[in-house]
Amino acid sequence: MFAGRYARCYQHVMTGKPPHRGGPGRSRTGPGGPSSGRFARARTGPRTTARDAAERAGGGRDLGDAAPWGDDEAAAPRPRPAAKTGPAPARTSAKPPAARAAGPRGGAPAGRQAPGKGLSGKSPARKISAGKSSAGIGSAPKNPGAGDRGGQADTGRAPGRSARPDRPRPEPAAGPTRRELREATATAFATGVQTLEVMADEAGMRIDRFLSARFPQLPFARIQSLVRKGELRVNGKRAKAADRVEPGASVRVPPLKLEPRPTGPAPAHPGSARHESDLVFLRSLILYEDQDMMVLNKPFGLAVQGGSGTTRHVDGLLEAMRGEDGQKPRLVHRLDKDTAGCLIVAKTRLAAATLAKTFRSRAARKIYWALAAGVPRVRQGRISTYLAKEESGEADARMRVAKHGDEGASHALTYYAVVDQAGQKLSWLSLKPVTGRTHQLRAHAAHIGHPLIGDPKYFDIENWELPGGLQNRLHLLARRIVIPHPRTAKPIDVTAPLPPHMAQSWNLLGLDASRYDPIVEAPES
Repeated sequence: MFAGRYARCYQHVMTGKPPHRGGPGRSRTGPGGPSSGRFARARTGPRTTARDAAERAGGGRDLGDAAPWGDDEAAAPRPRPAAKTGPAPARTSAKPPAARAAGPRGGAPAGRQAPGKGLSGKSPARKISAGKSSAGIGSAPKNPGAGDRGGQADTGRAPGRSARPDRPRPEPAAGPTRRELREATATAFATGVQTLEVMADEAGMRIDRFLSARFPQLPFARIQSLVRKGELRVNGKRAKAADRVEPGASVRVPPLKLEPRPTGPAPAHPGSARHESDLVFLRSLILYEDQDMMVLNKPFGLAVQGGSGTTRHVDGLLEAMRGEDGQKPRLVHRLDKDTAGCLIVAKTRLAAATLAKTFRSRAARKIYWALAAGVPRVRQGRISTYLAKEESGEADARMRVAKHGDEGASHALTYYAVVDQAGQKLSWLSLKPVTGRTHQLRAHAAHIGHPLIGDPKYFDIENWELPGGLQNRLHLLARRIVIPHPRTAKPIDVTAPLPPHMAQSWNLLGLDASRYDPIVEAPES
């Protein structure tokens, strides 16, 4: 073992070349240089070396701060003396003879590594990285002029060191940042802030209906959310859902993020099989039609408008009746999903605005038929209460009877009459609502103790069994509607037939649909 060490030291002294440095712990880092005849232990620096002597001779300059393999001007800038002229330009250096004798870096002579230090003047255990080969380290001393100020290209600069002051750093690659890409993607699916002007044929429309007409691709639930949060402005003021727009009004609409993927089926294109099927289905529902309006016989279970999980509804089916001028028939009022009967649809904007005013002024007369549990003691009566939603966040929440002044409470007025009965078990009720609150007839029937048959929300009679042969479906029909025509003002009187499940119940119970209806004698207000 010791013989091998002395043999390598002897080789170093005789040839002037360092021994092989292929493995860890074999670097020439021992104190005293090659004349000392031994190697230092790993990770220990020299106490007194020739490099230290060169630094003292150079006026105390710390050569360990010099950049390896290149210029050390950045570490200690000094005035540069003029170079000598001659046939071959000689190297100029401000170092004293002792420093020049130590080599271009002030350490060992050229071709020899400074004893006890790496080429950067630091211990090899701290300088040499795992990814750098020993060949790359040992080949640098063969080019002693590479680190001169003479100007040769520096090809061995260690990573992490400062670059030459006169060499421009590469500019970063041009391109959008991650944030810009996200913003550009969001902009692709969103509209900017818009200011809409209300046209003459849109006068009197509710603000939510106005937006639904202008943005048919926007879900109605999203429109209601915009109104509820106060993000809509009409003439600079916050709008409420019940506000009506006037001609020339300015409606400010916030950015609307449109769904990149529609939740429901895509609209049927004209000429497609589904388009023709929807058109034929709507035509089969028409009870009355002219150039301005039509009355549909909405079937049980078909929603009027879309919502969460609802993909097939009347408003969507009306796309099949969009005219060549781009106008689509518009809903004027609504019915519950499980309520069948008369539903008015306007064909033009002007007709929609006129019919909407008719409903607001309570000039439309509506009569409903229902089958209720039990028989009211008072065969003809008046129900007047305040109704409020049990959960304000839900659009189809259950209504409760409230007191005047309660939050969200609205007055509701209904007239009723018993047309016929099946013993004391069931009664045929005719209802005339004066107001149009959500679930008004269903909540009022439950309030007087006679909930409607098949009502999943308000039927709460315990131990009550449905008579055999009757379907457990809501027995409520919008039987008749009388309304002035939007253009001629002549009354339009339309009657809807019983839906299949109610017709079956009428037949089983022996009720005659042609029987006189006493509700026609009820007051109008």
